[in-house]
Parts: sequence; structure tokens; C-alpha cells
Amino acid sequence: MLEFANQAFDWLKDFSSSPWFYAIIFVIALLDSVLPIVPSETLVIIGGVSAGLGELWLPLVIICGVTGAFIGDNLSYLIGREASDWVMRRQTRTEKGAKRMAKVVEQVHERGGLLLVTARFIPGGRTALTLSCGVTRQPRRWFVGWVAVATVIWGNYAALLGFIGGKSFEENHTLAFIIAFVTAFSITALIELIR
Repeated sequence: MLEFANQAFDWLKDFSSSPWFYAIIFVIALLDSVLPIVPSETLVIIGGVSAGLGELWLPLVIICGVTGAFIGDNLSYLIGREASDWVMRRQTRTEKGAKRMAKVVEQVHERGGLLLVTARFIPGGRTALTLSCGVTRQPRRWFVGWVAVATVIWGNYAALLGFIGGKSFEENHTLAFIIAFVTAFSITALIELIR
């Protein structure tokens, strides 16, 4: 089992040092905002580790993650906005659905931008909230501004976490990846508990 893990980490290290990894970070960050299948922070952290090891350029890792996430969040918002009439009709047919939708609108108005920033760190939470912002027709300019803040914080956090791990454990790449992932998972779990 340990041999398999070492081989997987060796493959990951080789793959993550390729210039193509920048494109992978961008695409997965974009897709993760719409279809949260693969957590994009994992790839941004890996990119940060590779940058810490001198194999990738940290600013480009951050730019690819932030840009992909920003475009993806806006795409999710637009999908929600386009489906708004249909969703509102379906959700408000029953009293329970109408109350639930009113609660969503209230929460977004009450907590707004802070909710968008926090949701960016919760896999699946960002998709639900960005879609909800579109469905409830939150002002586009407001949404874009807060998503810009959220994605910049998120992209820097994930890439720098990996970078610090990569720099700290240059002699042991496997340990650098493991520590970066455990730290990211712990922070995400803590945010979920606080929420």
C-alpha cells in the first residue's frame, strides 16, 4: 500500500511540474464552480507545492486558479439567472417551497458578500450559493465584486498553502503534499463547523 502511495505521489509530482498543469488548474477551477466533482483547491494547492519546489511559477498558479474560479462562479450565477423564472415557479408552488425561497433571499440580503467569501471555501457550497444568487436575481455588479474578492482570497490561500509546504519540505515531496492537504482539509472542516 505504501509503495502505491509513493508511486501515486511520484506521478503527481511529475504531472504537476508540467506547464500544462496551469491549464488544468484553470479548467478545473472553472468547472468546480458549476459542477463540484473535483475540488479545485486540491489542484491549486498542488500547483503551490510545485511552485515551492521551483517547478511552477507561483503568480501564474494563483492567476489560473483565481481566473478559473471567477469565470466559473459567474457562469454559475448566469445559469441560475437564466433558470430563475422556472425555479421560482417550481419552488413557490407550495407554502414550504415559498418559505424556503424567502429564507434564501433573506440570507443573501442579510449576509451577502461575507456569505459568498465563506462559501468559496466550502466545496459544493460555492455552487449552491452562486446559483442561488442568480436565481434570486441579486444585482450583477454586487455579485461580481464579491466573487472577485472571494476568488482572490481563495486562490492566494490555496496556492500559498501549497507553496509554503513545498518550500518547507523541499527534500521530502511526499510529506509536502500530505501536509498541505491535511492543512487545507482541516481549515475547510473548521469553516464548516463554525458555519
